[in-house]
Amino acid sequence: MNEERKIEVEQVDAVAPPPKARVDDAVEDVSETFERKRDYLAGFLSQKPQALSGTEPGGALYEAVIDALKEIYDPEIPVNIYDLGLIYGVDITSDGHAAVTMTLTTPHCPVAESMPGEVELRVGSVAGIGHAEVNLVWDPPWDPQKMSDEAKLELGML
Repeated sequence: MNEERKIEVEQVDAVAPPPKARVDDAVEDVSETFERKRDYLAGFLSQKPQALSGTEPGGALYEAVIDALKEIYDPEIPVNIYDLGLIYGVDITSDGHAAVTMTLTTPHCPVAESMPGEVELRVGSVAGIGHAEVNLVWDPPWDPQKMSDEAKLELGML
């Protein structure tokens, strides 16, 4: 069953070019063939954004707390604790209670006893915050990947 296959080749001088589209070939009245659908974005685009209460990211109070955290620097590294990635979360209630979840670079950090107190003091001093609480956690452990790009750039890691 060893049949030999042959490919036939045909020599041609030229191939006719395909026809080009012309404007006069187009349908004159588009409405005959196309019905405009209801614009699904009309309702969405007419909505006004809800005013931020201030306690969520982007709100004035939340951003003031973040600014206060950015004023606290690690004593061994010239980067603030927020950009260093030590702050895992900031929750603010409508009555002005702030809860900050944070970690330290290591459990044996020299400021392990003083840093949470400083964070509580600084966050509590923000206008609009009535009570501040700091939750120090070790899980997930901190690693350099949690740092912001600005912090990595400052430390020569980028």
